[in-house]
Amino acid sequence: MRMVLLGPPGAGKGTQAAAIKKRFGLAHISTGDILRENVKSCTRLGLAAKRYMDAGRLVPDDTIINMMRERLREDDAGSGFILDGYPRTVAQAEELGVLLKEMGLCLDTVVLLEISDDDVVGRLGGRRVCSNCGAIYHVAGHPAEKEGICDSCGGSVIQRGDDMESVIRERLAVYHAETSQLVEYYEKRRLLRRVDAAGPTDAVLTSIESPKVIM
Repeated sequence: MRMVLLGPPGAGKGTQAAAIKKRFGLAHISTGDILRENVKSCTRLGLAAKRYMDAGRLVPDDTIINMMRERLREDDAGSGFILDGYPRTVAQAEELGVLLKEMGLCLDTVVLLEISDDDVVGRLGGRRVCSNCGAIYHVAGHPAEKEGICDSCGGSVIQRGDDMESVIRERLAVYHAETSQLVEYYEKRRLLRRVDAAGPTDAVLTSIESPKVIM
């Protein structure tokens, strides 16, 4: 099975991807992970990407698609993959389609995790993190036993800057602007499946276990 996982920050893409990977033995391919690995390994593509990242600019699509080409040729992707964080635009979706065609492959499904902006703000805005050990808490669902103090190490439990409501809503605005046309693109190709990200945790697995999706 070859799939794309779409959804806003806070929709639970990482959690869902881990469950899908475990169930079907697929490679979980994250654009961010590919970039970091190439930069860390000082590959030709990584060095090219680092120049843009150091300058605070977006890494060009052609660099990303070339990294994706190399990643999809690795052994673990042979049995299928989950693309997380790519594509983000219609132009990238078209490039991906060309790449897969070159490889004799095609996408089986695109899963869109749907969740309201207010629910995302509730999830991410309530998150707190230990500044020492990185333990994660939530003011509503999993608070520290003593407010502001980590249960594990006694470090300070804080709210990160990117979990402030104003920052979350700005990230959501960017996501909606990027993704609206991409959703329409995959709907027209009858690949899109919508899943309620605020529903049961196994909703994605239930959706993609249809015989029409499993390949």
